Amino acid sequence: MKKTIVILLAGLFTLGIGTLPIASGESKASADGKITLLFMPGVADPFYTTMEKGVRAKAAELGVDVIVAEYPKSWGPEAQVPILEATAARMKFDAILIAPTSNDALIAPLKKLYNKGMEIITVDTFLGDGDYSKKSTYSFPLTYIGSDNELGGKLMAEKLAAMVGEKGKVFCEATNPDASSVADRVKGFKAGIAEFPEMELVGVEWCQDVQQVAQEQTLAALQKNKDIVGIFGTNVYSAQGSYQAVVNAGLTGAIKICSWDATQELIGALKKGQVDLVLAQKPAEIGALGVEWAVKFLKDKSVNVPKKIIPGFEFFTKENVNDPAMEQYIYK
Repeated sequence: MKKTIVILLAGLFTLGIGTLPIASGESKASADGKITLLFMPGVADPFYTTMEKGVRAKAAELGVDVIVAEYPKSWGPEAQVPILEATAARMKFDAILIAPTSNDALIAPLKKLYNKGMEIITVDTFLGDGDYSKKSTYSFPLTYIGSDNELGGKLMAEKLAAMVGEKGKVFCEATNPDASSVADRVKGFKAGIAEFPEMELVGVEWCQDVQQVAQEQTLAALQKNKDIVGIFGTNVYSAQGSYQAVVNAGLTGAIKICSWDATQELIGALKKGQVDLVLAQKPAEIGALGVEWAVKFLKDKSVNVPKKIIPGFEFFTKENVNDPAMEQYIYK
């Protein structure tokens, strides 16, 4: 029996070319000998739907099948793990691409699947500290493919500092402290702001991926610190909620807004002058790389898979937001 590789990404039980019925026993895709991958996303948002497009496109190019698991309706292991386990129990996969929604709570479920012969590739988020090169309880995934989030957070701090003249109070709206990606962005942002003696980070709030909560938390921060000059929103919903709070408070332009994730809403807000900077990750590239390395390994187990694969960033500003060359980086 060939070894099954689990590349946990996320999604809906669909093949790249149609809907696949869920049934007990071995799936048709596994039975006919064709490589079949599972993508298990973290939550339903534009970042992961854009990643799915990259997964599907690369799978079609390489002639392999993709099953996209049901997208969790909220962020967290309590929503993601049941979908993951049910999918893996009903079908056989050669690989699973997954965005773990907790760097600790997903270790045991994924190790269980790995022990059954499924290899793991983590995308966007990782297990433990993300260092799979050292021997540990979480070093079993083939690789982590995603952004250097700590570096990105530091870059956002530096760019925000430049916008406000390297002085004043700033606020950070984040999403979930147990998500490795966001935790690293906050860590990098704190380190970056600390390099400017006349700047102060007055607070970090966690909205648990709920945009309305992010808006309410940001408004409360603005009421508590009326001299805030800049805000960093660390992901789709925290960024969208924080900028909207500033708009509703009538402070557009007076407070500089740096947002992470190039959703169509945030790009639209940048064009209107309601947001000042948008960092674009490369989710489609992350998904495509996951498929590419999974297939390489499945076809040749001696392939040396890098333990970390890090695509870069693009930054949208008012100067380049209408440049046709930047269109490719907007999440679809």
